[in-house]
Amino acid sequence: MSTKRAETTLDRPTQILDAAMICFAERGFHQASMHDISAEAGISVGLIYRYFKNKDEVISAMAAEHKKHIAELLERAGQAPTLLESLEILFTSNCCESSPQVLSAFVVDLFAEASRNPTVAKIVRDVVRTTTKGVTDLIARSPEIKYAAHKLGPEAIADMIFAVNDGLMMRSVLQRSGVSSAKQRERQLDVARTLWRLLFTRTSHANGHN
Repeated sequence: MSTKRAETTLDRPTQILDAAMICFAERGFHQASMHDISAEAGISVGLIYRYFKNKDEVISAMAAEHKKHIAELLERAGQAPTLLESLEILFTSNCCESSPQVLSAFVVDLFAEASRNPTVAKIVRDVVRTTTKGVTDLIARSPEIKYAAHKLGPEAIADMIFAVNDGLMMRSVLQRSGVSSAKQRERQLDVARTLWRLLFTRTSHANGHN
């Protein structure tokens, strides 16, 4: 097998998952078919079935890839010198995506599907638990936790962070296209810093963003 063909074979699942995300975002989980995914990916539907038996398996593979991304993101956030900078990394993680609105639309539809599909609900809960635990642990290890407003614990702070972040993602679906990554990142940073001021009565002297 040639090197080029080997690389194509190795990248095929990623190609399929990328196409599936676009189809799910544009048509919804129920309306998007495996034929739609094959057309978007530019490959035969039979080839897709060599890798995934059905759409639930496609979602499972997406979740597995997302958990890897979460682990890498939390590792980067954990290396930040302050908790605020960790939050900034978390809040702006999707700003460099090539199609952030597609990702947002996909996530919104995925949560809706989880409300009526037990298989998808199990997958989504697993991802949410992984993410929540990672951010909660990150907050708990931070020296700034002693400055939390109203004696909020790490888990309560993590829940509030996700409530704001998920809300931003939902609202971004309605944004006009053409918003630059830099502009989106600036907005996300403003939100992260405002949330920080609401969550913490004061910050450590190491925090240079006050």
